[in-house]
Amino acid sequence: MGWLGSVLAGAVTGVLSGFGVGGGTLLLVYLTAFAGVPQTLAQGVNLLYFLPAAATALPTHVKNGYIETSVLVPAILAGLAGTAIAAWIATALDVTLLHRCFGGFLIVVGLRELFSKG
Repeated sequence: MGWLGSVLAGAVTGVLSGFGVGGGTLLLVYLTAFAGVPQTLAQGVNLLYFLPAAATALPTHVKNGYIETSVLVPAILAGLAGTAIAAWIATALDVTLLHRCFGGFLIVVGLRELFSKG
């Protein structure tokens, strides 16, 4: 399937990202499980993928009033600090442990969504 599979995965995860579902996480799963990309490289691709996906969705979210401006700066600063620390830790971890941590994260989020009320 080659490049066509990558285009389809990018399109599907792009639509999901626009909805705010977390398409980047699904892109990471596609890259590691189906495209054979190493975990650390897939994480870098996912970070680069997020920038244009977020930039294209942001104007619509601002227009619809979905951006809470009072928490914007603290959230951005905390996100930047957390990202820097997590990237530093991720590059020091063994890839097998990184796979397990990511898999555990997906299981916890999936179970929480499955059993949450609302």
